[in-house]
Formats: sequence, structure tokens, C-alpha cells
Amino acid sequence: MGEKSTPLLAVLQLLRKYNLKGTEEILRKEASLGDAEIENLDLPEVELANILTSHHTESDPYSYEFAYDSLKKFVETSLDVYKHELSTLLYPVFVHMYMVLILYDHTEHAMNFMEKFGPEQEDYYQEDLMKISIVKSKEQIKGNELAEIYSTNKFVVQMSRDASAQLKRYLHEQKSSTVIINIINNHIHIDIHDGPGRTLAQVRTSIGSMLGEALRSENRTKVYYGLLKEPDIQLFHVPTEDEEETEETPDKPKKKKAKKDNIFMKKPKSDPNAPPNDRIPLPELKEADKIEKAKALREAAKRVQLGPESLPSICFYTLLNSGHTAICADICDDSTLLAVGFNNSTIKVWTLTPVRLRGMKSAEKLQDIDREAGDVLVRMMEERDRDACRTLFGHSGPVYKVSFDPFKNLLLSCSEDATVRLWSLQCWTCLVAYRGHVWPVWDVKWSPHGHYFASSGHDRTARLWATDHHQPLRIFSGHLTDVDCVQFHPNSNYIATGSSDRTVRVWDCLTGTQVRIMTGHKDL
Repeated sequence: MGEKSTPLLAVLQLLRKYNLKGTEEILRKEASLGDAEIENLDLPEVELANILTSHHTESDPYSYEFAYDSLKKFVETSLDVYKHELSTLLYPVFVHMYMVLILYDHTEHAMNFMEKFGPEQEDYYQEDLMKISIVKSKEQIKGNELAEIYSTNKFVVQMSRDASAQLKRYLHEQKSSTVIINIINNHIHIDIHDGPGRTLAQVRTSIGSMLGEALRSENRTKVYYGLLKEPDIQLFHVPTEDEEETEETPDKPKKKKAKKDNIFMKKPKSDPNAPPNDRIPLPELKEADKIEKAKALREAAKRVQLGPESLPSICFYTLLNSGHTAICADICDDSTLLAVGFNNSTIKVWTLTPVRLRGMKSAEKLQDIDREAGDVLVRMMEERDRDACRTLFGHSGPVYKVSFDPFKNLLLSCSEDATVRLWSLQCWTCLVAYRGHVWPVWDVKWSPHGHYFASSGHDRTARLWATDHHQPLRIFSGHLTDVDCVQFHPNSNYIATGSSDRTVRVWDCLTGTQVRIMTGHKDL
């Protein structure tokens, strides 16, 4: 039995009790109700009277302004130890009062209610209130995204046990007006915590999302935040200048080797809070990838530690006369390549070093190459076909994000055309178009270990993909509006998503479940 039909059934039961069969029959036919539904409602007279009185109060447009003003005064006169937590009730109560007034066709009263109390709400809710205030009839609630979200979900308010007791005492004193009681029961979830009430600073760190705060029970799953154990990279050691031996001469004695630890021969340490390396299948490093990784480690060892005396050097690149609006850009890890996505659906890749971008030989020429040669990848490339820039065509809408893979062989892009595309940086063409999102895709990111990537878009979902599957491996659903950005954890086992609902959520790539929800942002 739905809550909205309870007053109607109560009236029918009352008509039957007093043997008003003609009126009962007309009302029952108009409401399309059977005898069985009326028989199910067998309430005592006291409760029957309460239901009808409550319905009468809720249909009175003047009771809402009075009830909200009363709640506001109660919050303002509460002790400071309770006031800040109790004040988080004002916004959700206000929104649902406005929507109930619309449902009862009190449009003029609803607009006056919004005009009087709307500007008092927090600044970060004003944009939401503008979207809600567009609703002028109950038919428009179904077409308004924000109104539907508030109608079908409960607003979460965290409150100490003592503050909750103060609220219950106040509501008990308001028995004559059930407006606030019904809104709290039907549309607000009060998450009670032990301990003292939170201060204003503590409350502000967690409020602000579209549906209030996160439930404490949602953040109890164990998360492996540690880094994966790095594989052993057994490579020959390239001596530095200090380690090189000079030829022994009469004037110059032989130089001794400097005693230095070889960072490539050290056994990698394991983090106690790290997930097992085989928790999710990761691709094995190829020999070429190991060499690149060793070079990166060697370069990292030479870096000067930043501080007041050694500030970082910065290099700026400016895009001039592009002809079209540049929307996104990405630079590969070793700062040798720059990719830019444009609003005309093209992607351009520039080299940032004197080394030119080479194209691949034709199919006929590739047949003559010795595939067993150690430098087969070099032999595959054209000698003369060298450019400072390459253009990639394939998308049919503005390109919103580009992302280089960790090994500088592949490029990902996402677009308004609802696809994610994988591009080869050797043959400069699209390898795969991943179709799964049904609306524009806002962001795409590679896993730190390659092979996997994640995307997010206007369809309120994020998705986990692998380069060898054309369908998503996981679909992360739970955000209330657009998922604007996505990022992998360095151990590749989790991804974090940021949404226009002003929450950040963390998802487990293994199970596909949400393991953390963080609130507190006040803007998109």
C-alpha cells in the first residue's frame, strides 16, 4: 500500500463504517480500488483520525511556511553544541516542502515560499535551487533531473545522539503539525553517531554534496592503499663517469671504482598494506619495457631534491594559430610527445624533441623485413617519412580527453560521440573504437601498469576496460549526475571518480563495488 493512497483508503474505510455505500462506490470507482485493498486497511478510530488530520494539515499551504519558520527558530535558539548539526536539516526540509506544495498544486504559495526562504540557504545550494524552482507543476517533476533525484533518494544528515534527542523533543512538541515529521520520515535519513556534537568546522568538511553526507557504514570496507611490489629488473649496470676506468699511464695512476649501491640490484620491498600482485591480472613487462623502466629509475636517481635552494625548472609550450579550439592536452611521461584534442574532432601529436615522428612502411615493404632481428621495430619505420606533427582522424565530435600509455606506444581519446578510441603511435591510426557509453565521454585514463584504462561520462557511470576486450570489464554505477573525471590508484586496483553531484567515490576494480564515498566539496 503506497503512502499517497493511505488518506484515500482511510476515507473509504470511514464511509464504509457509516454505511454510505453510494458515496463509497463512486469514490472507489474513480480511484480504481477493489474491495480487497479497503479490507487491508483496518485501523482503529484514533489512528484513522490522525491520518485524516495529517492529510488536512499537509494540504494546507499556509502550514508549510509556519512549520519551516518554527524549525528555523528551533535551530537558531539551540545550544552551539547542537546547532551546527541541526542546521543541516534546514536545506532538505526546505526543498521537500517546496516539492510537496507543487504536488498539492499550490504553485503560487510554492513560489512565495522559495522567494522567502531560498536566499537563506547555503551558497553552494543556490544553483540547485535555481534548477528546482523551474518546476511549477507535478508533471514537471518527472522531467526535472534534480527533482527526480530528491524524490527517489533520501538526504543523509549525520547527527550526534544528543542532538537527535533534542530534535525528537522538538518534534514531539509539534504534534499538531505533522508536516516536518512526515518529511523527515519519508525523505531524510538521520545517521546517528556516538560522541559529542560536531563543531562548525567539522560539519563544513563533510556537507555540501547533492544528497548531504556519506553514511558512516559506507566507508568501512578494507582498502589496500599500499603500492605493489615492483618486479626485479635484472639489467647490466651502465657505469657512470665516476666509475669508468681510465688507461693507466706513468703520470696518471689507474682510477679506483667508486663504491656505489646499484639501485637496480636491490630487492624491492613489499608494503604490508599493499594488495597481492596477483589480486588483479597485470601484464608482464616486456624486455623493451624493462629497459625503459630501468632508464626511468636511473633518471629518477639523478634528480635533485626540490627545496628553497633548488626550485623546479618549468618549460611552457604555447599552441599558436591552431585554427580550432583546443580542448585537452597530455604530455607523455618522458616529456617527448604532446597530444592535443580539438573541437573539430581531430587529435594532433607533436614531438617535443629534435627526433621526428616516423611513419610505418607499407605492407609490401614490411614483408621483406627480418622479423627475428633485434631491431625489428626500428626497421619497420620509414626513413624519409618524418614529421614534427601527426594528425589523427576518427572521432565525430569534440575530443574531451587524450592520454598516453605508460610505454609511449598507444594513445587513448574520448569524445562527445560517446566512444573511446585507442590509437597506435607507430602506424598512426585508430586500432579500436570502444562503444559502451551512450552519452558524451568526459574523461579517460590509463592504469599506471598499462593494459587497463577507465572512462567516465554523462551517463553517470565510470567503466573499466582492457585493451584486449571490446566490452567493459566493470561498470561503476552510483553517482547521481555526470561523472566528470576518473583516476587510477597507483597500485591499479582502485579507481576514484569525481562527479557533478559533488562527491568523490572510490571503486574496487576486482569486485566492481564502491568502497569509499567522500563528501564535502561545495562546487562542481
